[in-house]
Order: sequence, then structure tokens, then C-alpha cells
Amino acid sequence: MTIDRRKVLGLLGLSGAAAGEAAAATVKGLHDGPVSFDHGVASGDPLQDRVILWTRVTAPGAKLPVGVRWDVANDPDFKTIVRQGHATTDAGRDHTVKVDVTGLKPGTEYHYRFRASRAGQPVGEAVVGRTRTLPTGATKDVVLAVASCSLYPNGYFNAYDAIAKLPRVDAVLHLGDYIYEYGAAPGDYGMNSPTAKTRMPDPPHEIVTLDDYRRRHRIYKTDPMLQAAHARAPWIVVWDDHETANDSWIGGAENHTPKTEGDWATRKAAALKAYYEWMPIREPSAGALPEAAWRDFQFGDVVTLLMTETRLTARSQQLDYETDLPIVDGKPDVAAFVAKWKDPSRRMMGQDQERWLAGQVGASVKAGTAWQVLGNQVVMARVATPNLQKTMGEEKFDALVAKLPDYARKRVAQSVAMSAYEIPSNLDAWDGYPADRQRVYDIFTAAQARPIVLAGDSHMFWANELWNDGGDKRVAVEFGATSITSPGYGDLMPGAPIGEAFVQRNKEVRYSHPSAKGFVLLTLEHGKATGDLVAVSTILEPKYETSVLKRFVVTPAAGGGVEALKEG
Repeated sequence: MTIDRRKVLGLLGLSGAAAGEAAAATVKGLHDGPVSFDHGVASGDPLQDRVILWTRVTAPGAKLPVGVRWDVANDPDFKTIVRQGHATTDAGRDHTVKVDVTGLKPGTEYHYRFRASRAGQPVGEAVVGRTRTLPTGATKDVVLAVASCSLYPNGYFNAYDAIAKLPRVDAVLHLGDYIYEYGAAPGDYGMNSPTAKTRMPDPPHEIVTLDDYRRRHRIYKTDPMLQAAHARAPWIVVWDDHETANDSWIGGAENHTPKTEGDWATRKAAALKAYYEWMPIREPSAGALPEAAWRDFQFGDVVTLLMTETRLTARSQQLDYETDLPIVDGKPDVAAFVAKWKDPSRRMMGQDQERWLAGQVGASVKAGTAWQVLGNQVVMARVATPNLQKTMGEEKFDALVAKLPDYARKRVAQSVAMSAYEIPSNLDAWDGYPADRQRVYDIFTAAQARPIVLAGDSHMFWANELWNDGGDKRVAVEFGATSITSPGYGDLMPGAPIGEAFVQRNKEVRYSHPSAKGFVLLTLEHGKATGDLVAVSTILEPKYETSVLKRFVVTPAAGGGVEALKEG
């Protein structure tokens, strides 16, 4: 496939200075009407000497560019301002502002604010946040909050509020599904929730156009709990599928119908333009495609964080059991499916990203960095379909199934039948691309890395040990973050021992929780890393409590790799 970079950048509106940093003095006229900051602030992509600052101005009726003043200070009262400047924005980027502030000190907490600017002077109330640059050299520890999957109508963003209230968090990693593309019809995803009536997605239809995607980002960032989490610490983000459309891949998506929804490239470009406008992510570098969002972050000598992109740059179309598992003489032809499934040409990452990953992992190990952490969208462990009937016993299982709606009863019956075979439960995860996964494991092994893989997408908590294809070497561990609000298997079948069934069925799965909502709090030190699976008590009302469901500790193994997960 030939990609015209100039055409793609033009569609995205990124061919010029898209970050809204044009000096106010260069603009002949500025909007002089009322301005507010209804969508809060955010910071992101921190480096040792810089960080992205973001906001969005609400300026009703503004036809001229809007001026904004930004300040960065060492103290919350802004008595010691270390950097400041002006920016402008307009409807061409949905009145969002993004500033890449440079000249900062490493490992330092800063406070920042935005105010409206007129005639070069700040006016009106300020909107404020705090952020932090990355440390250099010898570093004691690093604390990361890991989040994923926030479905607006399905519940309150209590987990975001819990992140905002953490006594310490150096950065928030969001691994995708920050927004969802579905509409607000009664049968749409999440609209059967008791909270849906007061948390209606906007627009009320499935989002397809640039205006649609912008409106969906807007409604999300009106949420006060999400605003608080953004204002608390810098975010490091990557999209998964729902920022474009469900189960997206390089050439389309499960939830994209060209006949009624138009060209996939146009829809994808609209989604990415809105994403770059509304998220605190650094703009694409010169010569890079916007889809190529992989990048690295160095937290002193403790962590090399490698954020990957596995949706839009190289992913082959997902296999599907209904179409790719043939039935011969009334029985599934598993051998024919396995031949397709293990085809080495099926990719999650392209060669460019794979080379980048190998170079970064190798350099990190040579530099003596304690941990190599992969920020990744989907679960990497081998997870075959569990046999819930076997785990529960036939009588209890039958009683459970009898209470389910027809569509759910059919899915559960299919899962029991599939559990007889050594094939994946989720073909959209790394399990659907085993040859490409092994290439990643080979990179880890060749470098003698000490990898920790982070995953989102599944709406479940996971603590997994990752083994090579031969099953004779543990190469990494994986912590899977459950959703902020999106429903999981446990919501479909409350009380069923689904997590236990996954553990019983799969060597690599040490722990799984199918219904809790929350985030992973990962604390990394020299010699050990601790993963706390933090749950909120409810998403159906804004009053909640938090608890640590499980704590796992991992230590590095001699000669690379990691030791077994231990409960802490």
C-alpha cells in the first residue's frame, strides 16, 4: 500500500503549525468577547526538559482567533514563574490550544495555568493544573497509574477521580478507548446502564465525521472527574480501536461500513485530527505519519517506557471464528484455522516499529535501566477460552445460563464448545497474531531485557506471566488494567467465577477479575516492581470507595527476563 504523506497530513490539518502556538502579536485581530475554559486542562508527553500543555477555550460566536496566555511556575501560587507565553487558536482546530513548553528542569513538579489574553495581557479567571518532567540519572522509584476504556454513558468516572486523589503519581498512562464511537439509541453500547439518561453521549448517533469526533471528545472532557485526573499529572496516551471504530485495523474496522459510512481513510483521518487536537500528545514529528504514534520515555535509570501502536499502521485484519473456522462434516476444522492463525505474515506491528522497538529495548538494557515497560493496547498473554461449566459444575452452570438473555446464552454455549480446543478466546488481542508476538518475545530475549507489559482493552484485571512459544522460558510479566466504566464479562454474568475459570484454563494467567472497575498502580524500583490492582466500589453513583483487589510483585531474573509473579 502506497501512502501519500502530504495528502494524509492535509486531511489531518497538520501540514502547518497545528499546535496553536502562533504568537499573538502576529495575528491582526483577536476575539474580544467572553472566554471560558469549560474543558479543563491537561499535560502530557513529558520529557526531561519539556512537556505538552493543553486546554480548550469556549468562545461563543468567535469568528476571529482567540488569544491565550500560559504560565508555568514552581509554586501553586505562581509567585515564581519560570516560563510563559501566548498562543492563539481558532475553529480550525476546534479552539484547542497545545503548547510544547521547553527549558524545564528534569524530575521537577510544575504548576501551570491558562488565561484569556487581550492586547498581550492576561484577563479573566485562570484554569490550572500541575505536571512533572521526567527524571535523569539515579532515580529511586517511579509511580505510574495505568487506565483504559471509559464508556461515558455506562457510569461515573470514579476511577479517574481516584487517580486524581493519589498522594503520588508521576504519570498517567492511558492505553486506549478514551472515547467510544457508538450512539445513544436504546440498544447502543452502554445505553442500558442506569446512568445513561444523565450521561448521554453527544452527538447521539455513531460518530463518523470530524465534527462528530470533536463533539464526542468535548462531552468527555466536560466530566469533572476526568478533568481532575488530567489536571493532576502528565498523561502519556495511545489510542486503541474506539477512538476510530471498533476492531480497527490498517484497512478498515469491524464497525465501519463503507457503503453507508464512506471511505475508511477519510473517517480515520477525521478521528486522528480530533484526537491530536483534544489530547495532550506531541504532534507528529517531521516525516512521520500521524498513525505512527510509537514513542519512548526515559524515567531516570529505573524505567524505559515504550508506547506502541498496534491498530492503524500495520495490523492485519482480525480472523473471525464464524468465517475462518470451517465446519467439515459437522465438526470444526481446527487444523485449517490454525494454519491461518499462525501465518507469520499476519502483523500487529510493522517492520519500522519492530526495528524501533528492538533498538530501544537493546539501548535500555545496555544503559543499565532497571525495567523495560511496554505501553500496549491489548492483552499479550495466551488466553484460551475457559470452560465455565467445568469450573462451576453442571448444575450451577445450567442455572446461570437459564437466567441469561438469548444472545448471552448463545455466547456462553459457544465458549464452552470452544474451550475444547487450544485456540484463543480473543482474536483481536495479541493471541490472534502469535507469530508477531513471538517476534516481540525474541526482541526481549536477545537483549536480555526485564520487560513488563501493560495492557488495556479487555475490561478485566489481569496478572499474567508471558512465556515463549516453546513454553520453556518466562520472558515477561503483564499487568492488564480493567476499564474505567466499560462493561466486562462479569457484568454480563454477575457472580460467575469467570476469573477463576480463566486461571484454571491458562498457564499464563495468574489472576483475572472480570467485573471490577479501576486502574493499575505500578510502582517500579531497582530490584522489584509492584502492581496494585485498584478497584472502585461502584460506577453507578459518584460516591465510592477504593480498595486494592490484589498486589503482585515481580523481580528481575539473572540473565534477563523476570521471576514468577508473587502476591505482595
